[in-house]
Amino acid sequence: MLRSVGQTRVTTASGEDPRAAELRAAVARLRRELAGHPADFGDREIAEDELAVLAAMVAGGDPEIRRMRRSLLLIAAAIGSVSALSPALMQVRGAVDLYAVDLIGPPPPPPGPAVRGADAPDPRP
Repeated sequence: MLRSVGQTRVTTASGEDPRAAELRAAVARLRRELAGHPADFGDREIAEDELAVLAAMVAGGDPEIRRMRRSLLLIAAAIGSVSALSPALMQVRGAVDLYAVDLIGPPPPPPGPAVRGADAPDPRP
């Protein structure tokens, strides 16, 4: 796995990578909520299969980030319209993003508030 210079992997007291623990918990939560959701929708099986893929990757050690993101995209496409599952889906996304930080660094901060009125710079040259 690629890491930025100077970055090391942190482990918990049990020796587990905290990113793996977060991803495992997020996948388990979404699997439970998906299993308990009463609506039957056509892509449920796709979401269940991709959650199984994520669970297997995290159980196997260092997951492949591209494959994790592909699974996340497929899960989001399969259950994205089910608003009741959105919080659990966002938790999975956050857990997948923890792995991406090692490769590309943290995401940029959101843009600041727009400057308006007298405080705005003059747009003319």
